[in-house]
Amino acid sequence: MTGKLDRATLSDLVLSRTGAANRDLLAGPAFGEDAAAIRVGSETLVVSTDPISLAAERIGQLAVAVASNDVAACGGRPEFLLCTVLLPSGDPSLLDTITGQLDAESRRLGLAIAGGHTEVVAGLDRPLCSLTCFGVADRYVPTGGASPGDRILLTKGAGVEATGVIATDFRDRLDLPAAIIDRATTAFDDLSIMPEAAVLAPVATAMHDPTEGGVLEGLIEMALTSGTTLDIDRGAVHVREETRAVCDAVGVDPLRVLGSGALLAAVGEDDAENVLAALADEGIDAVEIGRVVAGEACVDLDGERVTEPIRDDVYALWDDL
Repeated sequence: MTGKLDRATLSDLVLSRTGAANRDLLAGPAFGEDAAAIRVGSETLVVSTDPISLAAERIGQLAVAVASNDVAACGGRPEFLLCTVLLPSGDPSLLDTITGQLDAESRRLGLAIAGGHTEVVAGLDRPLCSLTCFGVADRYVPTGGASPGDRILLTKGAGVEATGVIATDFRDRLDLPAAIIDRATTAFDDLSIMPEAAVLAPVATAMHDPTEGGVLEGLIEMALTSGTTLDIDRGAVHVREETRAVCDAVGVDPLRVLGSGALLAAVGEDDAENVLAALADEGIDAVEIGRVVAGEACVDLDGERVTEPIRDDVYALWDDL
């Protein structure tokens, strides 16, 4: 089944097998934590790697955003990328499209492509991009740092990435006005969380960028890693008009679909208003969607308690192809 491994398998077969111990590894492999922190001299290097294989039309652009977002969400300043591109054929036009997207998005975000690997692989039916991003952090911010009393903030809104993916990869299923579809496609240009992460990193107790499973899965991972209850008001979660339209058209929940482009953050109660004001000053939409309370590790979504990771609704669309 497409998607992340279940927690038991991840724990038994991945997280228990992490090689030799090293005292300079400040934050290593763990459920819900998307980047490592490594001490290099007096600095903290933040490193993350992520693959993209399903969003065919904008795979290069998405790959850059997803990899750099993981570093930014941990308080790092993304600077360098390593790009692995695996191709189903030697078609030069496909490689031209992907590397063109990698180059353009990296230039737009100020990232240098430092190296990588490219080859044709037998058995693939679509290209795969796996990018590793590096950046230095003044202050490493984990997913699991939230504590009771914190406020939960969300930037931009739910399902930003899914909005663009549905509008391109599944355009033929959308019985919607062309203007809405075109506006939905522009979501690809709004996937970086680097600006909001820079504002939030100095004060946030936890940050997480929701990818697979969307905002709801991102909240679940924050709750499980921090061992707290996240009391969330669904009505407070912003959903853009075009996001609502494309999600309704294919029958998926905006809170349970690919969420890159948004940033979830826990901040102290005394910091919430100032941070929201600072984000507004930078032209970044952000809302408070709930609070952290003591209790079972779960998300309480308007009385519905979610205690286990969920599967992204968008994957069912690809399964039907």
